Amino acid sequence: MKTLNQTKLDPVTFEVLKNAFINLADQMSDQLLRTCYSFTIYNRDFSSALCDAEGNTVVQGTQDIAVHVGTLHFTAKAVIEDFKDDIHPGDVFLINDPYQGGTHFNDVRVIRPVFYENKLIAFMQVNGHWPDVGGASPGSFDVTAKEHYGEGIRIPPLRLWNKGKYLKDVANMLVSNMRVPEERLGDFRAQVESTKAAEIRLIGLVGKYGLDTVLAAFEEVQNYVERMAKSKISNLPNGTWETVDYIDMDPEQEERLIPIKIKMTIQGDKIHYDLSGSHPYIGCFLNSGFGSSFAALVGGTKAFFPDIPLNSGFYRVLETELPEGSVVNAPHPIAVTGFCSGSYEKIMNAVFELWSNLMPERAIACSFNMEYFLVGGWDKRKGYNNYFMWYDWMAGGHGGRNGRDGSNAISSIFGVGMTIQPCEGQERLTPVVTTKHEIITDSGGPGEYRGGCGVEKGGTLTNVGDSLMSYCSDRSRSITWGIFGGLPSYPHGAWINPGKDDEQFLGTVFSNLKVKEGDSFIRPSAGGGGLGDPLKRSSQLVLEDVMDDYVSIERAKKDYGVVIIEIDAEKDEYEIDYNETELTRAYIRQNRKKWLKEDMKIVYEKYQKGDIDKLDLIRQYGVIIDFSTGKLLETSTQQFREMLQERAASYW
Repeated sequence: MKTLNQTKLDPVTFEVLKNAFINLADQMSDQLLRTCYSFTIYNRDFSSALCDAEGNTVVQGTQDIAVHVGTLHFTAKAVIEDFKDDIHPGDVFLINDPYQGGTHFNDVRVIRPVFYENKLIAFMQVNGHWPDVGGASPGSFDVTAKEHYGEGIRIPPLRLWNKGKYLKDVANMLVSNMRVPEERLGDFRAQVESTKAAEIRLIGLVGKYGLDTVLAAFEEVQNYVERMAKSKISNLPNGTWETVDYIDMDPEQEERLIPIKIKMTIQGDKIHYDLSGSHPYIGCFLNSGFGSSFAALVGGTKAFFPDIPLNSGFYRVLETELPEGSVVNAPHPIAVTGFCSGSYEKIMNAVFELWSNLMPERAIACSFNMEYFLVGGWDKRKGYNNYFMWYDWMAGGHGGRNGRDGSNAISSIFGVGMTIQPCEGQERLTPVVTTKHEIITDSGGPGEYRGGCGVEKGGTLTNVGDSLMSYCSDRSRSITWGIFGGLPSYPHGAWINPGKDDEQFLGTVFSNLKVKEGDSFIRPSAGGGGLGDPLKRSSQLVLEDVMDDYVSIERAKKDYGVVIIEIDAEKDEYEIDYNETELTRAYIRQNRKKWLKEDMKIVYEKYQKGDIDKLDLIRQYGVIIDFSTGKLLETSTQQFREMLQERAASYW
């Protein structure tokens, strides 16, 4: 715990300044929201932070998204490390380097040093997700990239304002390598001015309370959080807990799920996370750098301590082992842009599971996987005639929770705080028309507390020239799982031209698919996994789910053992057959463990014959296939069944 500044703070002044710092960070965010150019940032894919002169995070914005927590201090420290004493009033720096603690190249951070009477006292930082930073694929998400050179422009700490002078030539060099450069410059200027507004606010606080008092408050805000965290952790039992989650595959290897192993140890007032044993980095961009993996550990832990503020004081109670060369700490120049759908999401859900065992009152099952769908090309609509970027992320279902169902159609755990992009805005800005956007029946994982439902979204390209389509997701094989006896949800994936002769399932990761005017697409997001034994769910709640179209009559019987008779669907008139329900639940209870051990090849034959459907295959038998080719995936099935045995069957 740091105690460098000897200035004493009375409780009232401390509380006033603590909240003033939070308001300052939120003001940066609010100004960026109102002045940004890109639709991605406008839908809250950004974060803001006030860092002290050493780069430590004092506060982050209250609406920041989860993936950025725990990374902004790394990039502030990277600027300090690279420029050392060559930092001056009026300087502004840019960085997006995931190998220096950032997340991926699209997350571009503007960092402004703040001086008072020629003394460096702080850094203001705003991180915004730029829709494109160059590279082979529109949107800079190239699943085929093995090294970062194909993913877009890498920006190590770079000075773009030098003692108040704007280095226009450097800025133009950067954005000339990006699609829609005018929009990139607009976002950059919005971020710069947001940090300027925060600088003015901070200097005002120094003028009012004095420099020593403000610097003492910087320290005390971090120490305060550290004390809170240590106090809560020290009241928990010492021990070690372990789990594993999986990325779907490595495209350069034989089919198998890619393990990410996490061991959490609590000793005294410290939490130690050891990810040793995780798979080596893989041959596509779903790896993560050390910064984003640390952010996943921070975000997953913080969710179980909602009353503790977030800053570098919280980071002091965490000790981490992220083995270099692994899928959770890929070294330069290994591709990491898709970390958000790969390692990050798996780490965070696994941490949720570990803490759910320790703090069951806040338990939550696995939530749907973050995904990005991108189309870039030429907008031929009348009055436009420009390059466009359709950059979309979906809502989905969160995992079932202790005493409550998971939330339906909500932002991913990766992007808590992000909004779901409105279709009307997308259609105004791009030649892509949304044709479908609705909750998917039966997508929530069955459980005593059901996983939230996912969403299906479809669209059609209208007046476009040559265009390219890409998709970044996961969990078509390592399907969103339940805990404490709960069952999995629904596989991710995307289709091109559904219902047409050239319909094709494209999977969860592809890049640079050529598309043309009139082409259509559709993609589902998964629901959340279930929590608790589905056979313990109230029959009345299952009936209400059927009436709300969250669960079909068929799956009410198969997943919950509840037999429902439809009387008049138009009037929402149904009734429960309690005798048949009792018999059905007894039958499932007697056979479900056997189903998970049934010969996978026999189960696969049943599926091919149409005797069982996709959700039977996944939920009852734990069998995984390649939904593109229809091929049985034997190794992935074995791994998935082991996961189901641990998370579901062992609780029945």
